[in-house]
Amino acid sequence: MCGRYASSRSPEDLVSYFEVEEPSEEVLAPSWNVAPTDKVYAVLQRDTRQLRVLRWGLVPSWSKDAKGAARMINARQESVPTKPAFRKAYATRRCLVPADGYFEWKPEGVGKQPFYLSTQDPLAMAGLYEHWKTPEGEWLSTCTIITTSAPDDLGEIHDRSPLLVPRDAWRVWLDPTVPDPGDLLITGTPGVLAAWPVGKEVGNVHNNGPGLILPI
Repeated sequence: MCGRYASSRSPEDLVSYFEVEEPSEEVLAPSWNVAPTDKVYAVLQRDTRQLRVLRWGLVPSWSKDAKGAARMINARQESVPTKPAFRKAYATRRCLVPADGYFEWKPEGVGKQPFYLSTQDPLAMAGLYEHWKTPEGEWLSTCTIITTSAPDDLGEIHDRSPLLVPRDAWRVWLDPTVPDPGDLLITGTPGVLAAWPVGKEVGNVHNNGPGLILPI
C-alpha cells in the first residue's frame, strides 16, 4: 500500500513538469510526511490539464458521509474497474498524484523498519478522484492512489507499490473520454526506484521536515 509520501516541490515546478495549463489557486506547504486525509496536489484533465488540491482519501459520490475516507487512500489495481467505490471514477475521473517519493514499512524482528522509495524525477502516481456533496451543500473533492504488485526488487520491502504512470502514457490516463485504459494497469517495472532505510520518526504524523527522508 501507500500510506505516507513526500511532496515538497513547488506548484510552479509541478506545473512545468506535468505540462499543466491551469495552475492551482491554492498553494500547499511542502510536506515530507503526507498522511491520509491531508490536502494533496493532483493533476487532472477536463477541458485543460489542471493542477488541483484534493483531500487524500476517496469519498464516493453516493456516500452517506465522509467517515470512511481514511480507509480509501488506496485502490487495488486488480479491482478498480469493477469495485463500486472506484469503477465510476476509474471510467471518467483519473488523475496523477505527484510525489517526491513514498514510505513503506518492512517487518524486521518484532518491529518494522521504514524505507523511503524515490527517484530523481517527480513520481506520477496513478489516482482517481471524486466529488461529494456534504449535507450542508458544500462540495468535497477527494482522491485515492492506485496500488499494484511491487516489482521483484522492491517486493522484499512490501508486496504492494503505487502504480506509476510513465510520461508517454499521461495523456491517455488523464483523458476522461477513454473509459478503460486497462493496458496501463500493469505491475511495477523493476529498477525504477531506489530505496533506503530511514528513521522511525516518520511513523508519527506530527513529525515533518526533509530529515525524514535521509538514510540511516
